[in-house]
Amino acid sequence: VQLVESGGGLVQPGGSLRLSCAAFGFTFSSYIMRWYRQAPGKERELVAVISSTGSSKNYEDSVWGRFTISRDNAKNTVYLQMNSLKPEDTAVYYCNALRGGVAEYWGQGTQVTVSS
Repeated sequence: VQLVESGGGLVQPGGSLRLSCAAFGFTFSSYIMRWYRQAPGKERELVAVISSTGSSKNYEDSVWGRFTISRDNAKNTVYLQMNSLKPEDTAVYYCNALRGGVAEYWGQGTQVTVSS
């Protein structure tokens, strides 16, 4: 089982990044997928969540209207499109797969730095 994030990097305030998380070794389409982030000195926080079919999405208040979570079950991949990035979005972003009462998996994280 593996979750592999990519797409992080350094971007200027107001810029955009698209994170990807590819899943291996489990039935991706049966899992809720979530993006978390953890900034230095802070607790890990939930940023966005998408249902197994993609029909339901939810976001943390500070990213609402700027971030979009999506998934492609044919490609076993979940995405996080991040627009209008702010310095406070700087964090390590983690992909999470959850099937309640059955299993939960984490990726290794990808660094996002928003700075001029």
